[in-house]
Amino acid sequence: MRIIFTGVGRRIELLQAFRDAALVLKKELKIYGTDMDGTAPALTYCDHAYKVVSMKEDGYIPNLLEICKKERIDLLIPTIDTDLLILSENKEKFEDIGTKVLISDPDRIRICRDKNKTSKFFVECGLKAPMPVDDWRKYEGGYPAFIKPKDGSSSINAFKVESIDELKVYADQIDDYIVQPFIAGHEYTIDVFCDWSGNPISIVPRERLQIRSGEVLKTRICMDMKMIEAGRELCRIFKPCGPMTVQLIRDDAGVDWFIEINPRYGGGVPLSMKAGARSAEDVLKMLDCERINRKVIADGAIYSRFDQSVCITEGIGQIKGVIFDLDDTLYSEKEYIKSGFKAVSDYLGGGYEEVLWGFFKEGKLAIDELLNELGRPEEKNEVLNIYRNQMPDIHLYSGVSEMIEALRSKNIKVGIITDGRPEGQRKKLESLGLLNIVKDVIITDELGGVQFRKPCDIAFRIMLTRWRFNAEDVVYIGDNMNKDFQAPQQLGMKSILVENEDGLYSDCCQSKNMLRICSINEVVKYIKGGAQSK
Repeated sequence: MRIIFTGVGRRIELLQAFRDAALVLKKELKIYGTDMDGTAPALTYCDHAYKVVSMKEDGYIPNLLEICKKERIDLLIPTIDTDLLILSENKEKFEDIGTKVLISDPDRIRICRDKNKTSKFFVECGLKAPMPVDDWRKYEGGYPAFIKPKDGSSSINAFKVESIDELKVYADQIDDYIVQPFIAGHEYTIDVFCDWSGNPISIVPRERLQIRSGEVLKTRICMDMKMIEAGRELCRIFKPCGPMTVQLIRDDAGVDWFIEINPRYGGGVPLSMKAGARSAEDVLKMLDCERINRKVIADGAIYSRFDQSVCITEGIGQIKGVIFDLDDTLYSEKEYIKSGFKAVSDYLGGGYEEVLWGFFKEGKLAIDELLNELGRPEEKNEVLNIYRNQMPDIHLYSGVSEMIEALRSKNIKVGIITDGRPEGQRKKLESLGLLNIVKDVIITDELGGVQFRKPCDIAFRIMLTRWRFNAEDVVYIGDNMNKDFQAPQQLGMKSILVENEDGLYSDCCQSKNMLRICSINEVVKYIKGGAQSK
């Protein structure tokens, strides 16, 4: 599955929720993210990052369509208010190239983007809402009052005012505003998630115990039936596609005043997911047309959030440890494949190496193709075992041994983290002589299975713990942008991408902030220089 999030910004918790959902459901997932300047922290948590033009520019939709078509994106999920309408209006263009968009209809979004229409909609649904006016001179609702932009978000330029004099001052500062009575009481959010047709899957009210810049820092799950019924009624009329967050205030008399609707994932939605409303799992099931189970919510649970930094652009610093990938980083994986093909050819009678290599270059399953041609498909398992259990005839890239020795001579730790079947990876290491010069080797499958393969960060954490180093003092070197760099960058390691022209993944490089070096020979020069100077 390939999912792209637009305007990812700081939505790291949301991306982690989708990553965890894929792990639990045993689904393969690639996450893509877009940002206008390429410095959003959440991009570090994406498998692929794209810099896009401003959503206010005419080229925004063509820019996204090009990315979705190139990457064969299955689903686009918006995360901010400002691109909801334009994405909804162009939904069919994405569907025409095979990309679903988790977004409500344009007429519904127009209701949410205009606070006047929002209040009227709540009243039409039989709910109470503070009615706004768009001219401070016409406001007669009493004080304190509340003034905010008509299409605002994140509490930007939203102010409580105590008098008509204050109101006039703020009205002069805010373009296209509304004024409404200030409602005192406890703030709540209702996190709603619906299927493609707007039928509710989960409705989770939660009290906003602590807020910063409009986003919740601490919340308590509150499965209040009055709020849940209001959520059901809103779903019946609004018919949201996917997520919707509803803001309300319960006053001291117990009256609920509905303030806002946002037909997207709210910033605090991951907290409802933690309580049991696992809408990230629901999305993946919906994409596969699977049945979605009833939710059990942890009523009363309290969640608190915190900030964490990630490195966007690496600076120069001390190097105490170097972790290498193995395949196509320290040796040519194509050499391993050719060695395996020779073993298979010898078993089948000889002379088939070039045939197998030809199938491989065509992108076919070489062994399957050959066995079918020979009329021997029943031998597939035995032939695969011969390929996987070969003692390969492979060689380190030039200068690798000397580089490792240079690092060790400067008391720089050297490790290897590699994915793959343990028996095959160990024979590679033995054939290359690496077990004699590198003490710290982790084969991720040996940690407990394929779920520990990159981009899982467990192996990297183990290495850091083993060495007792800070992540900032370690550099990771690999070749596969699809999976190698996500975990080390999230942990704060420096990264070097080997853009190996002869590598299997030489054409998969997307935008990432890291040092790029064209071959392992250049890495040798860089690291040896770093060992001497740093």
